[in-house]
Amino acid sequence: MLTIVIGGAGSGKSAFAEKHVCALPGRKIYLATMLPRDAESQERVSKHRAQRAHLGFETFERGLDLAGVDIPADANVLLEDLSNLLANEMYEPDGDGMDSVRRGLDHLITSCDHLTVVTNEVFSGGADYDPESLRYMRALADLNRWLAARADLAVEVVCGLLNVLKGELA
Repeated sequence: MLTIVIGGAGSGKSAFAEKHVCALPGRKIYLATMLPRDAESQERVSKHRAQRAHLGFETFERGLDLAGVDIPADANVLLEDLSNLLANEMYEPDGDGMDSVRRGLDHLITSCDHLTVVTNEVFSGGADYDPESLRYMRALADLNRWLAARADLAVEVVCGLLNVLKGELA
């Protein structure tokens, strides 16, 4: 089963995704995509680990090449988040772009019992963006549409409120 959770920064999408995965029976894996490059990002990773320590997740850290991660077949995976993964694949020296992200997502979808993907909503800011930011945002929007088309459940989170776009909450 595939669930996509989309929302803006601070919308509550991660909290909903964690609750959603915790309600599923079986093994829970938190697949973290942030590449901690400096003290600030390392502190953020530590803060997030502490926040979910009591939830029973095993944490796998993988910022690139999701197709190469070995996921147990009986696992319920929470991918946090697609936005970081895409940026890593587009801008890191070892990144392999959009095709690598799609290969990795295909791998996860076919490898685990349930995949929940957290992603950011883009283009609602109404701002003018530089060409490189637009390239990234268009790629993320394309991935969001691609995943939503495949998803069993698609949920938008706004101000902590759920808007089910596709499927039904259990």
